[in-house]
Amino acid sequence: MSEHAQSAISRLLSWVVVSATLLIVGGVQADPASEERRQMKGLDEQVQEIKSDVLEITEELSRLEEKLLYPSGTQVAFFVRLTEDNTARVDAVRLQVDGRLVAHYLYSARELEAMRKGGVQRLWVGNVATGTHDIEIVVDGKLTDGEDFNSTQRFTVDKGVGPKLVGMALAAPGARDPAIRLEDW
Repeated sequence: MSEHAQSAISRLLSWVVVSATLLIVGGVQADPASEERRQMKGLDEQVQEIKSDVLEITEELSRLEEKLLYPSGTQVAFFVRLTEDNTARVDAVRLQVDGRLVAHYLYSARELEAMRKGGVQRLWVGNVATGTHDIEIVVDGKLTDGEDFNSTQRFTVDKGVGPKLVGMALAAPGARDPAIRLEDW
């Protein structure tokens, strides 16, 4: 073989070796990036699973807390709703049980709108002994003509052995029905 042919083969082999090296190095460099992306995707999936587990645990803890704080034998819950004919704006509701203020709630415009569409609000959940209890409900608001109103009514509620659900239906002052009506649910 001539010296010229050996030189050409040597250059060709060098070119093949360099090209192969570049391909291998380029492939190795691309592979860690795709491996890193795959690991990040796996890590994101694990984080989402953990978030889901934490939400489930939190929900279960809330249920357990409610069972511990409000055992069904002593539990009483008060709910508020607006009657269909109530056009007044209810600003606040206060609830006293046996002379003790247990709830005072100020309503937003969005909450009132939801209640006008039939929504019901849980005002208070608590523990009371079995027997008769004095209830006082105070409702503050504005009539459609802009005049302020304050309506106070007193009731007695009989609490039995099981849980007690009490609905409070709020009518506009001056309506046929009393402004505040208690309902057993």
